[in-house]
Amino acid sequence: MKSIHDYYGELVFTKQIMELKLSKNVYKKLLATIENSEPLDQSIGGEVAHAMKEWALEKGATHFTHWFQPQRGGTAQKHDSFIDYGDNGDIIERFSASQLIQSEPDASSFPSGGMRSTFEARGYTAWDPTSPVFLLEAGKTKTLVIPSVFLSWTGEVLDLKTPFLRSITALNQKAMKLQKLLGNRNAKQIKVFAGIEQEYFLLSKRLVETRPDITVCNRTLFGNSPAKGQQMEDHYFGNIKDNILEFMEEVDITLYRKGIPAKTRHNEVAPNQFEIAPLYQEANLAIDNNLQIMETLRKVADKHGFVAILHEKPFAGVNGSGKHFNWSIGDNTGMNYFEPSKSPLKNITFLLTLGAVLLGVKEFGGILRASVADAGNDHRLGANEAPPAIMSVYLGEYLNDLLESIEKTNKFNEKKVNEITLGVQNLPKVIKDYSDRNRTSPIAFTGNKFEFRALGSSANASEAGTILNLICTYGYDEIYKRIETKKGVDVKQRALEVFKEIISETKNVRFEKNGYSEEWHKEAKKRGLPNAKNTPEALELMLEKNIIKTFEKYKILSERELKSKVEIKLENYIKIKEIEYKFALKVVNTLLLPAILDQINDLAKVNKNLNKINIKSKSFPKELDFLAKIYDDARSFSTDLEKFLATPHTDVLETAYKYANEGAAILAKLRQKIDIAEDLVADKYWPMASYQKLLNVL
Repeated sequence: MKSIHDYYGELVFTKQIMELKLSKNVYKKLLATIENSEPLDQSIGGEVAHAMKEWALEKGATHFTHWFQPQRGGTAQKHDSFIDYGDNGDIIERFSASQLIQSEPDASSFPSGGMRSTFEARGYTAWDPTSPVFLLEAGKTKTLVIPSVFLSWTGEVLDLKTPFLRSITALNQKAMKLQKLLGNRNAKQIKVFAGIEQEYFLLSKRLVETRPDITVCNRTLFGNSPAKGQQMEDHYFGNIKDNILEFMEEVDITLYRKGIPAKTRHNEVAPNQFEIAPLYQEANLAIDNNLQIMETLRKVADKHGFVAILHEKPFAGVNGSGKHFNWSIGDNTGMNYFEPSKSPLKNITFLLTLGAVLLGVKEFGGILRASVADAGNDHRLGANEAPPAIMSVYLGEYLNDLLESIEKTNKFNEKKVNEITLGVQNLPKVIKDYSDRNRTSPIAFTGNKFEFRALGSSANASEAGTILNLICTYGYDEIYKRIETKKGVDVKQRALEVFKEIISETKNVRFEKNGYSEEWHKEAKKRGLPNAKNTPEALELMLEKNIIKTFEKYKILSERELKSKVEIKLENYIKIKEIEYKFALKVVNTLLLPAILDQINDLAKVNKNLNKINIKSKSFPKELDFLAKIYDDARSFSTDLEKFLATPHTDVLETAYKYANEGAAILAKLRQKIDIAEDLVADKYWPMASYQKLLNVL
């Protein structure tokens, strides 16, 4: 058995390999770009590209690809071989600086949200040096993968990574400005860190083959609740079955070879549900790695006879899958701005960063909800398994007590400042030791970071990360302005006066109790907190004038880019719902109604035969009538769904609302009848594996 050290990162063009293959000067310049976000020196491109090619060829690669994150979701790639014509016409293997730094995939079929016409096909991918190049394996085939951003030929955003990188730039500018005001001369650059926990289901491939709804829609459209689901709570952290452990082991090894530090693996709440979580990393890398984790889960599952499901709610009445985004901010000195220390300056930074987040959530909680809005997550948010759609912040008893004591302070002098920073210094590193964690809160402080729990399992975490960075950028900006306008010599005293104001102003977004309760929904409404129930309602918040101005002010998205983004998400939502509605009709008409008819036919024959021999049964006619009524109702609702789909729709937002409300209501009624029938029709006729089998067979 090899040690992890023997193969960890063997498929990655690591810093160690760079140092070995590059000249000292080029390595130094490239490292400055990777670690300090300095602009890439274009003159080093040729040497870097040659080194990458030589390393890739040594590993057996034949092609390279720019790997990017289009707004449709998932990732995209176009492979080009290294071959080219040499000076004498012979075939040689070449990889130039221009090929490394920029590529031009056809962008005509990627969604643009009306930003360009279909015939405007040109789009550019550009290398993101801050995320390491790696090798993609498929059997014996290896491809050099270059993480990239994706832009139109006019420079407008066509991907999810670019806004995230822009948000880090904006955060860096405002954070460093505030740090200089506070007297911090050591911090030069902000770093954003993330740890992304990934939940998923594993299902038997053999059983999934009987479920066309899972194959097409990645979730079940029909299915009655199993007798034994998750009510015994025996799956959570339970013993891992041998075949699942073998699958998990291969996932870990695959990820380790790619330099992805998978740390934990365990059974989750629902049957056949699991979780994987890596070590903390810089956020851009953590997001790229999470996209690879999702793809790895799918590929390895297939090899083991499973299907990995990353839908937010594959089963009704059973916990869905989320993705917890653990987020923190630090700087180049190694300081974590969410972790108190013995330094008074660092503790002032801790409080002001906390204040920046609170201000941001107060002002932009609605778009934080919008960042996790999609068709899958609509089934999950607000259920007793995920946070509500209301964005509130949980700080814990100890930290709340500290804030209350600061709010009650009449005057800040040097003695009082020292007392407060000492109180912060005593803040427990692990908050759970002093107060319980609140799993019903979407934004919970967990000791030295915030845990944003509202992401769906299939989400690209770039979107939530962009908004978290944006709200903190806004908060820092606002705090800086307020400190500047305060009178007084001591900046720490002025800073605490501002923080005291923030404590009072942001009480509405702080909530420590049960976020699932009806009382909280009523209370949140009184507080004026947005509570978007579905995706179109959430995305509409992104189009408010102050939101557009904020995105433009911090140069994260232009008005045109933001409106385009919202339109793409709405169109994607409509397409997903339309596919589900159309496929529900196909499944009902071609599989399930015929199965009900078979059962009706059997009952009718038995009833007829009993009558022939003069045996009267009370139950047979009732069963027959009841099942016939179910059939008629299901047929009626399927007709309603057909009419709904046939209705012409023009305005994208209005259509999204109709699909979210009217269409969903019809499908729910249809499903109710079909699910009742499932328990009345003989197994030999029912063509799809039941929830009971899907959730208990692996």
